[in-house]
Amino acid sequence: MPVRALVMFARPARPSVTKLGRVKPELVEIASGVHAYVQPDGSWMINNTGVVLGSDDSLLLVDTTSTEARNRALLASVASISAVDPKYVVNTHHHGDHTYGNWLLPDSTTVIGHAACREEVLGAGLIASQVLAGPDYGHLEVRPPSLTFTTSLTVHLGTRVVELHHPGVGHTRGDTVVWLPEEEVLYAGDLVFVGGQPFLAEGSVSGYLRSLAFIRSFGASVLVPGHGPLLRGDEINAVLDDLSEYGTHVHDLAEAGHQAGKTPLEVAVEAGESRFSAWRESERLVGNLHRAYHELDGKAPTERLDVTTVWTDMMVLHGGPIRCHA
Repeated sequence: MPVRALVMFARPARPSVTKLGRVKPELVEIASGVHAYVQPDGSWMINNTGVVLGSDDSLLLVDTTSTEARNRALLASVASISAVDPKYVVNTHHHGDHTYGNWLLPDSTTVIGHAACREEVLGAGLIASQVLAGPDYGHLEVRPPSLTFTTSLTVHLGTRVVELHHPGVGHTRGDTVVWLPEEEVLYAGDLVFVGGQPFLAEGSVSGYLRSLAFIRSFGASVLVPGHGPLLRGDEINAVLDDLSEYGTHVHDLAEAGHQAGKTPLEVAVEAGESRFSAWRESERLVGNLHRAYHELDGKAPTERLDVTTVWTDMMVLHGGPIRCHA
């Protein structure tokens, strides 16, 4: 089956078990009127989102989430801090765990994303919910961004400034980071995974390294990753260092394997254990190697891979079908 898409700072002492997973999602205020909705454990299709309140009582969401139940829980949590409907939702990229809840928002909500994000949402449809089996996704509909940009866009929520920036092709063709300059808060989307290997098969390995440098340039005090716990202060650079080293690791493996005439799967299997092996979703390594090979062959990062082959190799490396627990 073709596969186009895909794809708190501390946890409670006694995790609350719910139908949404082992640990209950948590809405964390990280600056006055600025929140992160953190969903442990951050594995496949269990992502973080953001909530930004304006001085004029307007409301902006950063991403939605995956299943109908998770999206309804997100909106209920948002309603606990504001009675107004979201004026905007920004999609940091097209993957279903960041866009599948768009349809639940009122028609008056403007969905914003990079131009390539809109193209990919429309092209991917709901395929991620078929590929990543396991959860009850409930009712889903495709709703792409209706307002797009290519480089940067500034949204004014009264006196609160929200900047949207495209760092180039990294995690996907249509990544967006959301920056609040006064509060020094950055929503990084899936350019930053904490505790899991990043997924670059629909992006660029070299572009990912540039995107990490772009993220570092903001000097954020708080960073909300697409998956995993919040980062503050020195933790941010430490994680960015780790992710940069991972990207370099993938590039070096790919370069050596490509020169030796080995397939990405052979390289991934022969790579054995590394300090990155303990990160979740280690099957992503072979998908990332496919993308690195693609670039080493001189193909543009905007050119799509044969993702059926990529996903098949990921399942082989995983040892069976890849399931999620969203």
